[in-house]
Amino acid sequence: MMYIVLTAMLALNVAAEVLEAFRVVDSSLLQTLEAVDMQNEQIYSSFEQAYIENPTKVGEWKEKADQLKNKSEEMITYVSALKDEVVAYSGEKPVDEDNPMYEEGFYHTKLDGSVVEVAKKDDLNGPSELMITQKRATDLKNEINEYRSFLSSLISEDDSELRETILSELNTDDPEEGAKGEGNYKTWESEHFEDKPLIAVMTLLSKIQIDVKNSEAYVAKYLYAEIDEGSFKFNRLGARVIANSNVVLMGDEYRAEVFLAAEDTTQQPEILINGREVEVEDGKATYIGNTSEAGKFTWSGLIKYKTPGGIIKSYPFEQEYQVSEPTVTMSATKMNVFYKGLKNPFDVGGGAIPNEDLQVQMTNGNVTKQGDSYMIEPTELDEMGRQTKVSVYATINGSRRLIGTTDWRVKRVPDPVAQINGQAGGEIRKEVLSIQDGILAVLEDFDFEFGYTVTQFTMETTGQGGYINRYPSNSNRFTAEQKRAMENVNINSHVYIGDIKARGDDGTIRDLNPISFTIK
Repeated sequence: MMYIVLTAMLALNVAAEVLEAFRVVDSSLLQTLEAVDMQNEQIYSSFEQAYIENPTKVGEWKEKADQLKNKSEEMITYVSALKDEVVAYSGEKPVDEDNPMYEEGFYHTKLDGSVVEVAKKDDLNGPSELMITQKRATDLKNEINEYRSFLSSLISEDDSELRETILSELNTDDPEEGAKGEGNYKTWESEHFEDKPLIAVMTLLSKIQIDVKNSEAYVAKYLYAEIDEGSFKFNRLGARVIANSNVVLMGDEYRAEVFLAAEDTTQQPEILINGREVEVEDGKATYIGNTSEAGKFTWSGLIKYKTPGGIIKSYPFEQEYQVSEPTVTMSATKMNVFYKGLKNPFDVGGGAIPNEDLQVQMTNGNVTKQGDSYMIEPTELDEMGRQTKVSVYATINGSRRLIGTTDWRVKRVPDPVAQINGQAGGEIRKEVLSIQDGILAVLEDFDFEFGYTVTQFTMETTGQGGYINRYPSNSNRFTAEQKRAMENVNINSHVYIGDIKARGDDGTIRDLNPISFTIK
């Protein structure tokens, strides 16, 4: 159905709204791909556990499951590499300091983990030339056919229903002649990749990856069920519950499969959940829990099964899951901005998600963890906050998930103010000025432990005849010559101090505003 919708959209002019719709669909497909992959990993984990308990009985099926996993990973990698090639062929821009990410852009994560901006998501010529003229689509079709044949080899000839499902999921047949109107003949390759904009080609390739993962899931479940298919006398029976996650965000779906570890296809177990009998299909029942509010929820049940001797045995089970609100709080501990050259304290709260399951990453800088807090060290100035993003990820049941991203500004540490005796100018008594040792560079109302030291300044006084006398210093202290000049200044005359430079703790040099005093 999704493919039909996408094809219909392509019949329209490639307007910006259509391209954006494809971008949204592709993003959704990639999220679905991660979810299906997580479920497949749960099945492979069940194989590992079963093999530990009984390697003789499980060995044959685990070996096939390992082959299935490796072959599927190769197929997913092949399509991912093809995505990289399609994007590169039409043009790409690396995401870096000169080309930061922005909300409206279309980005692609490559196999090597780098992120690039897709330069021309509406490109019609490049994808067609690469996929059709250079026959990459034909190569892809051959890979799909080979993968489909491999899956079929793992399935028994008796299981025609599963075989038909795989053939349908990975179908590469050419459409019927004339299906596109006026007798025009279309191949599978041209139907999918000819005269399609780049964003549509990327979306279709994502769909193929999901088809591969779904087919892998069908066969993996089939192989796991085959462990006890040939033996009716089970040496162990037990209730099993496989949930998509034990921690879900509010509004997401909590789903779990309940089944007996060993299955007899001649009879179905009776399954009760929370005291009510539920529908059983292929030996399994599905429970969908409430996620409309946050909290911890417990559910339980009972599996009743008839042994070969006709005795009904019961196998109880109990599970719990936690629903968390999809929120994350991020705050700079001391300021609402980051300062370049400083270690900016940063706090993160994930609500019901433990701190040890949170990870913080950022663009334009580095993040280090110190206890339960973090230190942010920006790399470049970003006064407008356009290229500095802090993202928080959470690990939930082994799966890494983005739960929040915020934009931040990066400023330089402000200039200090030159002061003498705590004054930045104004009136000063002659005897007070004469006992001062030098000039201080003071950061006013700044919470960080950061200091400046004056490295040079020039003092000017008015001498006899109105001449200006200049006395330089190459440190923050008054020279002997400057001290003598202070002793000789007249009441109501002015002392001007300029050319002030100060070095910060980060090594930067700042030019400070001059200060002027009237002698009293």
